[in-house]
Amino acid sequence: MYAFVFRVLFSKIDPETVHHLVAWVIRLIGVPPFSWIARALTRPAPSIRTKAIGLWFPSPFGMAAGFDKDVRMVRGLAALGFGHVEVGTVTAIPQDGNPRPRLFRLIPDRAIVNRMGFNNHGAAAAAAQLTKLRRRNPDIVIGANIGKSRVVEVENATADYVRSASLVAPLADYLAVNVSSPNTPGLRGLQAVETLAPLLRAVREAAGTTPVLVKIAPDLSDEEITAIAQLAVREELAGIIATNTTISREGLRTDSAVVEAAGAGGLSGAPLKARSLEVLRTVRAAVPEDFCVISVGGIETGADAQERLDAGATLVQGYSGFIYEGPFWARKLNRALAAR
Repeated sequence: MYAFVFRVLFSKIDPETVHHLVAWVIRLIGVPPFSWIARALTRPAPSIRTKAIGLWFPSPFGMAAGFDKDVRMVRGLAALGFGHVEVGTVTAIPQDGNPRPRLFRLIPDRAIVNRMGFNNHGAAAAAAQLTKLRRRNPDIVIGANIGKSRVVEVENATADYVRSASLVAPLADYLAVNVSSPNTPGLRGLQAVETLAPLLRAVREAAGTTPVLVKIAPDLSDEEITAIAQLAVREELAGIIATNTTISREGLRTDSAVVEAAGAGGLSGAPLKARSLEVLRTVRAAVPEDFCVISVGGIETGADAQERLDAGATLVQGYSGFIYEGPFWARKLNRALAAR
């Protein structure tokens, strides 16, 4: 049924408009009695419970940042079987993001191009939403992904990140520092080790006891990835999230005119699979065995997720697969993991 709806309806409507429609449905699913029904259908098997960064995750499979930017769909996504939800990216200063259209489907590649630009209501609004969630659903594992506000100059980025961290870290189970989105000018330059070290140190101090992870780009060289991984260990971070979207357009099957029309932005989905796996292996080789590595990028099936776990991932995340697989995607993937 979902394949039919996607082909006939969703594939013909602006993707961002569809996202807002889907968000409304997911929010409804998160409210009793709909959440009770959804949980009964999608609850992960106890055999795939996973412990990481001092927390128990119902499943190693979670929703990646970018899907729920303003902390509105957490309860619905948890009811659909996701073992954790990473909200955001949140910025200290509310912002509208880039002009629309800014979200595009590359259907032959089962991929997405986005240049959203961290559109969100700001860290204070996210903190208010997280406060409500913690009162109602303290059992849901929630990560908060923070990024640089567009109006803040790169040289002032640390203070901007610290402001966001101070607001959302006390309410989140972990904090993800996003220095790898291609859609905020100057952001990826923060991945240079000499710039990243003081930033991570300041955020970790602001986060207090909340575990801090850093999210990196797949477009870095293996040497740069190794250097960041070693830095994360030295700075006593809880882990690394690998990877964000890519600026590469190599090997796509979608008509080149369609790809060109989509323009700049981060590519996610199936084309990222191979590189994301390579980055995971590079990170895992550079960090201790008990260091948390969350693998993201091109994960669509249970076999994909298991491959990442076998390669050393502690947890896995997805996003684009939800667009192509539909609302029971997490259930399908969790059941495949349990069967394996």
